Formats: sequence, structure tokens, C-alpha cells
Amino acid sequence: MKNNFDVIVVGGGASGFFTAINIAENNPDLRIAILERGKEVLGKVKISGGGRCNVTHACFVPNVLTKFYPRGERELRGPFHTFCTGDVIEWFENNGVQLKTEEDGRMFPVSDSSQTIIDCFLNLAQENQIKVNTSCSVQAISQASDNWILETTQGTLSSENLVMATGSNPKIWEMLTEKGHQIVSPVPSLFTFNIKDNRIKDLMGISVPNVTLKVKETKLKSNGPLLITHWGMSGPAILRLSAWGARELFDKNYQFTLQVNFLHEEVFDDVLVQLNELKLEHAKKTVVKKSPFDLTTRLWEQLVLASEINADAKWADLTKKQLVNLTNQLTNAEFKVNGKSTFKDEFVTAGGIDLKEIDFKTMQSKLFKNLYFTGEIMNVDAITGGFNFQNAWTSGFIAAQAIANK
Repeated sequence: MKNNFDVIVVGGGASGFFTAINIAENNPDLRIAILERGKEVLGKVKISGGGRCNVTHACFVPNVLTKFYPRGERELRGPFHTFCTGDVIEWFENNGVQLKTEEDGRMFPVSDSSQTIIDCFLNLAQENQIKVNTSCSVQAISQASDNWILETTQGTLSSENLVMATGSNPKIWEMLTEKGHQIVSPVPSLFTFNIKDNRIKDLMGISVPNVTLKVKETKLKSNGPLLITHWGMSGPAILRLSAWGARELFDKNYQFTLQVNFLHEEVFDDVLVQLNELKLEHAKKTVVKKSPFDLTTRLWEQLVLASEINADAKWADLTKKQLVNLTNQLTNAEFKVNGKSTFKDEFVTAGGIDLKEIDFKTMQSKLFKNLYFTGEIMNVDAITGGFNFQNAWTSGFIAAQAIANK
């Protein structure tokens, strides 16, 4: 193994490969190596999006796209103006991978297989003579004159340029801390809520198309589809709330009260009026039999029973108190959250290299020359839907341009 390189990329994931390939394509004379501590590269790409790889999201306006990033929104504005969703689509098409857009905006390869993305990267790495070393773990990082020296499990390597694309790797963060970089302590993002409550006990698999969620006694709020699971609640609305509330919910040890408006943004007074109208219109009908709202009958039944209304009660029988109770259950139902569960399709961490220490025009460290960061090693993370990959592509492209065009 030749030990001297022009560029070493540490991390054989999405941003690592994308960075290395773009460097090689822009400057074929550079000797480039990718170091991956695992036995295989692109492991997260393989399993992402249920094995289909959610490459990006069909959001083409940089200032809108940044709104999907709880951490990194301001810093990514410039980079997204340089390399955005349309550029990603064009890049993959130019390299033989057609993408398609699904109803919710997520974009996948037409093949519906993450292997298409993996094969694309492996073929391009080979074509561009990029050295890929697997089972190669970095043990120490130092500097000698103008070179970075890496002690690895496969010997000592040196390089003028060093790209860190290691994601949420505590060992690498520790090495960078020792050199003087600040790490924003990592906490989980994108998780589901553990809830034990009779109202949802036997409703696993039931979804509500659009709810509004709030964490009681905080400013945290989100909306979107909700999914009831055997352990509690999931779905886009929950995942979005977990991303924006990653630090605050961590501080609460994931013990808090969740307020659910099952009717999205319908307000108490308006719903109470609707229920009173239903009382007149359907006087002889049984309340639990059919939901007058966009809710499944089974969920409607549980909310009715939780409002102290008997299963055989007719609309005409409902008291003012029962109507108020039902309105509360529909617009402001409170659930005790006791812990979290990992969302299996994504593992995202809030935390990483402090963004104040990175030049987002080049992705270079402000503390060390020729040290670059791409992907999730930085304190950047997004909600689910292809946005974390978009950060990987954009940061990788910008770092590649800076290195290749010196």
C-alpha cells in the first residue's frame, strides 16, 4: 500500500464517497484514498429508506430547503445555493442513475434499490483510481510540516488534505477535541415516543392524516401524519417533533406530556359548535358508530369512551359536559410520554463539530488548514425524507471543489 496521498477521506459512507469522486473528477492527477473502519463501505446507504435509498427530497429552493434542518439551517443557506437538489438529480443522471419523486416529495432511484447508488459509487471510485481501504481504523491524527499523519490499523498514512466524513463517530470526535475542535455533545434525533394509554392500546397500525402536536409547557410544536404503534406513537409528525426537540426532550429524559390535536388546527370553540350541530342532526344515532371527522371508527370510539360517553349513547343523550370532554379529546388530548424508541429507517444524531469552527464556503476547518468536514460529523441534522443525504452531497461537493481547485 502506497502510504502518501494528496487526499485522504476518512469514512466510506455517502459523503465520503461523494467527496472523493468529485475531487477525482475535477482533478484526476490527485492521489486519493478512502479509509473505512468497517468491513464494507456504504453500509448506511444500503439500508436507508427501507433498502431503497431516499437520495434527496424534491425541494428546489435553497431557503425553503434549509427549513428542514433543526441544526444547520442558517449555515447551509450558502452551500445550497451552490449545490442543491436539482444539481444532485443532474449529477446522478449524468452517472447513469435515474431518480423518481414520490407523492410525499421523497426521491429514490427508479430501480427502488439502494444497490444502484452503491454500484454507481463503487464503479466511479474504481474508474477514478480511488484507493478504498476497508477494515482500516484511524487510531491517531497528527501533523508534520504540511502533511496530515494518520496512524491506522493498516500502518501510517500521510496526506496533504484530510477530509473527515465519519458521521457520528465518538472516537473521531475525541481525536478532534484533543486537537482543539469543539464538539456539541451528541443526543439522539428522529425517534418515536413510548406511550401506554388505553385510548391507543389496541390501535396499532392506525394513522391520522394530519395532526398538530405540542409538548406541554414548551414551545415545541409540529404537524403532519401520525401513526399509532404497539409501543406508542410514530409517523412524520412525531419524528419532526423529535428532531426539533432533540436537546430539550433529552434534558427531560424523554418524560413529558404530549398534546395531540387529532383535527390538525381546528380550535376548541369551532369543534364544540360542530358537535352541538351533530347532536341536533343525528339525535337518534349512536355516537360511537361513525366518526364525523377524518378519523377511523376505532380511534373515534376510543376518544368517545374517554369522554365519559357510554358505548350505546345517542347524540341526543349527550350532556354539555360530555360534549366539552369530547371536544377536548379531539383537539387537545394529553398523553404521557415515557421514553423513546429508535426509528429504524434513520439513525441521526444531533451534535458534532461546532458549526462556528467551519468555513461553509469550503467546508474547511477554521482552526486547521487542509482539514475538511462533510456530512453528519458536523452539528447538522435534518428530519426524515432525504434531507440528511442532501447535506452529505452538498457538503461533499463543496469540499471537493475547494480541494480539487487549489
